[in-house]
Amino acid sequence: MAEEVKAAPPATFKVTIDNITIDVKPGTSILNAARQIGGDVTPPAMCYYSKLEGSGGKCRTCLVEVAAGSTADPRPMPKLVASCRTNVMDGMIVKNMTSEKVPDARAGVVEFLLLNHPLDCPICDQAGECHLQDLGYDHGKAGTRYQFSRRTFAREDIGPYIQLHMTRCILCYRCTYVADQITDKRVHGIVDRGDHAAISTYISKAIDNDFSGNMIDVCPVGALTDKTFRFKNRVWFTKPVDAHRNCENPKCCGKATLWLRGDEVFRVTARKDEWGEVQSYDGKVGWICNTCRFDKKETKDWTIEGVTNISRHSVIGANKYKVLDVPGETVSKVMGGRAPKLLMDIHNVSGVNNPDIDLSDLQRPAHSGDFKKDPEPGLESKN
Repeated sequence: MAEEVKAAPPATFKVTIDNITIDVKPGTSILNAARQIGGDVTPPAMCYYSKLEGSGGKCRTCLVEVAAGSTADPRPMPKLVASCRTNVMDGMIVKNMTSEKVPDARAGVVEFLLLNHPLDCPICDQAGECHLQDLGYDHGKAGTRYQFSRRTFAREDIGPYIQLHMTRCILCYRCTYVADQITDKRVHGIVDRGDHAAISTYISKAIDNDFSGNMIDVCPVGALTDKTFRFKNRVWFTKPVDAHRNCENPKCCGKATLWLRGDEVFRVTARKDEWGEVQSYDGKVGWICNTCRFDKKETKDWTIEGVTNISRHSVIGANKYKVLDVPGETVSKVMGGRAPKLLMDIHNVSGVNNPDIDLSDLQRPAHSGDFKKDPEPGLESKN
């Protein structure tokens, strides 16, 4: 008997997210498929980072409802799933914004993340660019049921440039993945378990390598902060601009964002994409070295490209414009080319105005004589 020829798997899978159908490659997670659609369809993520292998599955903020598993098995999944850890199947139907279960579950996750996180946004250096702050505003609730004391930790300097405040940490593990994957050696990680779990260095050993500053960029909260920028300025008072330089380090992309106040460079960070992740260039992640980040704090060290594109919904983007955008005149387009001034000119068509007087040319307040064809004696006006 001739052997049966198995059908080749499809090159792409069709997945429907919030009633929007797209084609994605097999092996794509639901979260990355939603990011291809963009907008509010995309679930939030606090621990997942597409540039870091092994990230995701820690915070559960990206929970979604799978209404149909696939075309072959259209049964719904019994529980909400983490979209960053669940791959799409052909014919899968996913509900994020359209689900009745997701908002309540996500609000519960936000409440859980805020159990021990201090509500010190007014004094936190991360305020204005904090992902947890945005998450709480968009998906959290006004109150909390937690009545116990929050855990606290002492601030710890884990290097000459970085301060760790574990009280704010949500254990997303991003900083440990950065140290594992882009640095020569990692000297910090998670110690203890449960409610006592914390990020710390091995026997208070300082983190000192050329790319340690990237841990600051991947931290979604104010747990890891730049000591050279702490309490110097608020991010919404600074102006972010894209810049580049020819860095001597071959692993450094040399492309960064400068945060200016006037001509003074307050800090340097890696460039971020719309998802808050470090941008990639030529297939490589745009990590920057500590020399570019901490030592090059003058505009003469960089080639300025232009103002960074900031979302208009962000407080950082307030009052920052690339060019003056003046609304176009539409009256002439809908009135057959007639100028607005001609449409509004009442001097030749009104029976009230004196046709010999142009009111706009008067260097004084208008009076009754300017509105009569036969003005009273002594009230004649000159053009």
